[in-house]
Amino acid sequence: MKRSDKEQLVNELRDKIKGASALYFTDFTGLNVKRMTELRRRFRKAGIEYVVIKNTLALRAVNEAGLTGQTLKGPTGVVVAKSNAITAAKVLTDFAKENDARPAVKGGLYAGEVIDAAMVKKLASLPTREEALSILVGTFNSVLSMFALSLEARKTQLEGQN
Repeated sequence: MKRSDKEQLVNELRDKIKGASALYFTDFTGLNVKRMTELRRRFRKAGIEYVVIKNTLALRAVNEAGLTGQTLKGPTGVVVAKSNAITAAKVLTDFAKENDARPAVKGGLYAGEVIDAAMVKKLASLPTREEALSILVGTFNSVLSMFALSLEARKTQLEGQN
């Protein structure tokens, strides 16, 4: 690969990384073309990018984006999550559960901090923003319902005394 091509790849990845809320580094060894295509399709459907690039170029792009990279060995795919880091972690871990723990998570960066594979699994177990909001609304609704029932019971009690 020519130097200019490498520089172009690094620049493209750096631009993608700059607006990302999370990056997850994966080892896709053992995935055939059919499974890789399925993984990419799931990421694309969720609005997430999955890039396969040489480790040295990936680390250069990460460092140029102002983040601290980690040491990468072996084949590496980079999950670039712009605004939905939790969804990206969920898609990644769900796919790995279905495919004999492949791709394996090497680690990543979340909110500018280096994280390990265990943290990616923890992020995957969190509810998405939409799920969290629906839980919150449900909680408010139940509290308001109980309050209304209490007022109604008190009103009935007071009317019975008169």
